[in-house]
Amino acid sequence: MRTWIFIGLWLLSPLVWAAAQPDPFPQVADAYLVEINGAVVWKRQAEKHLPPASLTKLMTTLLVLEQNQLKDTASISRAASRETGSRLALKPGERFLVQDLLAATLIESANDACHALADHLAGSEAAFVKHMNRRAHELGLRSTRFQNACGHDAPGHYSSAHDLARLAHELLQHTQLLPLTSQQHTKITTLDGKPYQLSSKNALIGRYDGALGLKTGYTAKAGKCLVAYAKRGEHKVLLVMLHGHDRWWDAADILDLAFAHAHNTH
Repeated sequence: MRTWIFIGLWLLSPLVWAAAQPDPFPQVADAYLVEINGAVVWKRQAEKHLPPASLTKLMTTLLVLEQNQLKDTASISRAASRETGSRLALKPGERFLVQDLLAATLIESANDACHALADHLAGSEAAFVKHMNRRAHELGLRSTRFQNACGHDAPGHYSSAHDLARLAHELLQHTQLLPLTSQQHTKITTLDGKPYQLSSKNALIGRYDGALGLKTGYTAKAGKCLVAYAKRGEHKVLLVMLHGHDRWWDAADILDLAFAHAHNTH
C-alpha cells in the first residue's frame, strides 16, 4: 500500500513541488510576481528596481482614466509625432478622441499616442511625468520612478514587479480597462475619418484561454516585460515579468500552473 501511495505522490510531484515553492520559476525573468485571486503565491526579486519599458504606460493609462474625460478631443503635437520606437506615425495636428488614443497606447503600445495623451492632460510630457510620480507616491509605489510617459530607457526610470502589480490592481478598478486590453485587433480614426489599424502586442490575447490583458513592453535595457491578467471561472491570475526570457511560452506555463493551483486548492 505504501508503495502505491509513493508512486501516486511521485506522479503528482511536478505540480505539487512547483506549487509549494516560493520561487518555482527562477530562470524565467530577472524579477516576477504571481497573484492568484489577489494573493501573492510566487515571486522572485519582486522589489528589485528594473526598467519597465512600456509597462510605464499603465501609469499613463491610470491618470487618463482617473480624469474620466475619454470623449474629449486631443491633438497630436509635433513632439508626439516625433516619438520613436513603437508608433503609429501620427501626424501633427491630427485630432482624436482621448479614448482612441488610449486604445492605441494600450493595444498597439504606440508611443506617439501615449505622448499625445501626456500633452493633452498636462500641457507637456515633462509636466505629465510630475503627475505620474506624484500618483506613484500616493499609491505607495516606493520602488518606482518615472522619467517619461511611454517607457523609454532613461537613468532613474524604474519600477518593480511588486509596484507594477499594485498599479495593475488600481487600474482594474476602472471598468473601461479590460474592454480595451482584451482586444486583439481594432481600428481608430481621426475626427476627420482617417483610419489607423491596431493589433495587440500581447501574444496571449486571442490565443491563451482567459487572457484579458494588460500590457507588454520591450526595450534593449528592460528586455521583454509583461503584465498579464487572465480569468477562468471565478479564478483570476495576475503575472508580472521584468526582463523575461522566453516571455510568451513562460507566461503560458506560469498561468497554467497558477490556474491548476487555484483549482486544486479551492
